[in-house]
Amino acid sequence: MKKASLATIASKMKNLDFCMMITQDGRNAYHSRPMSNNGKVEYDGNSWFFTYEDSNKVRHIEGDHKVSLIYQTDKMLFIECYGQASIVKQKSILQEKWIDELERWFPQGIETPGICLIKVNATRIQYWDREGEGEYKMS
Repeated sequence: MKKASLATIASKMKNLDFCMMITQDGRNAYHSRPMSNNGKVEYDGNSWFFTYEDSNKVRHIEGDHKVSLIYQTDKMLFIECYGQASIVKQKSILQEKWIDELERWFPQGIETPGICLIKVNATRIQYWDREGEGEYKMS
C-alpha cells in the first residue's frame, strides 16, 4: 500500500460526518455503532465524538483504548482509522467542539448531565477509492 500524507487523508475525509466506531469489551467481543464526528472540521489526525459518560462505548474505551473508525461514501471511498481513544470531560474542550446540531442528542448543550467527548488519536489510516489506495502512519 502506498504512503499517503495527512493532507491527502484530510482532503478525502472532508465533509465525512458519520462513521462506524468499533470498540472491544472485556470479553474480547467487538461492538460497532454509528457515530457523528462533525465532518465540517479540518481533519488533523484526531476525531472527536460527543457521547454520555455512562455509555457502553465509554466503558469499553476505559478498558481498552484501541478503537477503529470506518467511513464510507456513496462515491466508493472507504477509510479505516485505527487509533487510541480517550475520554475528555473538560468544559473548555466541550465548548470548542460543540455545534448546535448536537442539541438533538444533548438538549442542555455542554451542560447536559453526563456529557463527554471521545477523542480518537489516529495511529494508522488506510483508504481505498477508485483512484487507488493509500496508508498514513502517525509518527
